[in-house]
Amino acid sequence: MSSIEDVPPPEILNRLRTICRQLPQSYEEPAWIGVRWRIRTRTFAHVYTPDADRFPVYAPYRTAGQGPVVMTFRVSADDLLGLTADGFPFFRADWGHNVAAAILGDHTDWTELTELITDSYLEMAPKFLAARVVLPPPIS
Repeated sequence: MSSIEDVPPPEILNRLRTICRQLPQSYEEPAWIGVRWRIRTRTFAHVYTPDADRFPVYAPYRTAGQGPVVMTFRVSADDLLGLTADGFPFFRADWGHNVAAAILGDHTDWTELTELITDSYLEMAPKFLAARVVLPPPIS
């Protein structure tokens, strides 16, 4: 179960809560590390602060001696390479065929992140719940 050390800062956690609670029947729960949001038994977003000493893949993302805040989410296999090709703040998680990760912080584009979380939910939700999601109009 997660501990207080691996839970992200309240300002990030609260923004994610606002995004995720808009999605039909989603719920939040403590994860093995950090916090995750689920639809039924499927995780569509997971946020945590990993120990960069224990998991060296996160070491380059430390700031001011603090571990990074990381969110993993699902992305369609067709979009995964395009999202992660440019690197920071996105990279491919080292597990799952359709899992991406984002380093969150002052640089985060919350509009983009909202779209990514919504898309992740749509990947994981039953079709009848996915159909209830109101998508914003496309930006022209």
